Amino acid sequence: MPADHPTILATSGGYRMSQRSRFEFDALVHHAVALSGAEGTPKVTVLGTASGDQRAFAAEVDEAGRVAGFAITNLHLFPMPNLADVEGHLLSQDVVWVNGGSVANLLAVWRVHGLDAVFRRVWEAGVVLAGVSAGSICWYAGGTTDSFGPELRPVTNGLGFLPYGNGVHYDSEERRRPLVHSLVADGTLPTTHCTDDGVGLVYHGTQLVEAVSERDGKAGYIVTREADVAVEERLETRRLPQA
Repeated sequence: MPADHPTILATSGGYRMSQRSRFEFDALVHHAVALSGAEGTPKVTVLGTASGDQRAFAAEVDEAGRVAGFAITNLHLFPMPNLADVEGHLLSQDVVWVNGGSVANLLAVWRVHGLDAVFRRVWEAGVVLAGVSAGSICWYAGGTTDSFGPELRPVTNGLGFLPYGNGVHYDSEERRRPLVHSLVADGTLPTTHCTDDGVGLVYHGTQLVEAVSERDGKAGYIVTREADVAVEERLETRRLPQA
């Protein structure tokens, strides 16, 4: 069942530690499913492209999906796509969740396989696109990344479905905020939307409609350029129920 609008949930969260397994899906992943309007067992495809499609992580995702009651598919692109009809499969899903890692590598691999165009059609069809960290930045014009080494650098070739920059891990990695401010001030990034850990931003089409959080005291932010100076606005969040 497609969402009523083309929908993106861009986050710096989605997982929590589990007593019986490595992790479980936290409230942000469950919120992505809620946004989809899924009926019955939600169909969720997870992409680990940004970390090289690690099979051990995929097994943990499968376990988290079992606990959550989701029908999980892991879409791998290494060493080749593991599905014969990638676009057809994605169009049949309720949610696509993209995990973190190297956003630069993710974008390059997706473009080689034509997924940049596929994801636009999937988004326009109402499948909720969501993800964490690299899986958040990818939907925007660009953001800040450690894809190239320990020193954060800009990435400016995101898919651009959302015409903004994106700053992830805004409160937990001290170099993120000053670099976002610098890149917005000098015009490298457009107006940039940022998330503390545990926060997600909900978009209908390209319009930001809500900031939500799976943790207390966390916020989103909008950083704009005014006379070559970055100006930051704090966005209060709606606390999601415990998943």
